[in-house]
Amino acid sequence: MTAARRDLSVLPAADWADGVADALAQRIEARPHLVLCLPTGSTPRPVYERLPAALSRAGAATRQASVVLLDEYLGLPAGHPVRCDAQLHRQVIKPLPEPPATFLAFDVDGPDPAAACAAYDAAIERAGGLDLVVLGLGTNGHIGMNEPGTGPDAPTRVIELAPSTIAAALAYGADPPPGHGVTLGLAGILAAREIWLLVSGERKAAILRAVLDGPVTTDVPASLLRGHPGLRIVADDDAWPG
Repeated sequence: MTAARRDLSVLPAADWADGVADALAQRIEARPHLVLCLPTGSTPRPVYERLPAALSRAGAATRQASVVLLDEYLGLPAGHPVRCDAQLHRQVIKPLPEPPATFLAFDVDGPDPAAACAAYDAAIERAGGLDLVVLGLGTNGHIGMNEPGTGPDAPTRVIELAPSTIAAALAYGADPPPGHGVTLGLAGILAAREIWLLVSGERKAAILRAVLDGPVTTDVPASLLRGHPGLRIVADDDAWPG
């Protein structure tokens, strides 16, 4: 049994989002100053919808926590609804009973995206590092915007989006879609104390199998998480490859 399978939880699809939301609320209750890095996209959206109720059940408050945005598109204007900062604010920050102490995003409206990446990393360091990074899994194995070919030492950086990621941005409503983005690199992800990889839906079954049982390779960036001591994979039974 691989280390990844030992750290795997499989929940019924009907209960998956509630289960993840409850686990996240419990983590915030246990560590009120949690520095939490969150993704956008279709996978975590139902979790975010259930998070306020889960926080209430756990007796947890987010007013001392810090929320960090995982990645961002380049070239979309401020306030564009497809921008990751706008999505996370709409889906997570605004519905919370109390806003977090800090919401850290990339300053992609400035003239120098590389400098924005450096400032982002510096802000994470000042916060004491990332306690928990929550990730979705792309159908090509990407995590964040770390596309196939990304190594474990990849820094926070400007990247060229893969065609599948560009197509996803178009599907979300970015027309024309962006061709570049900025992302927390694999080095920053692997430096976090905990990593949760969330996987749902039948279309993710093949790539989840590759992550769990295939070679650890830069061709499947998510496979590089397998050696992390704080990795937890939470899949629904539709994505479970058996």
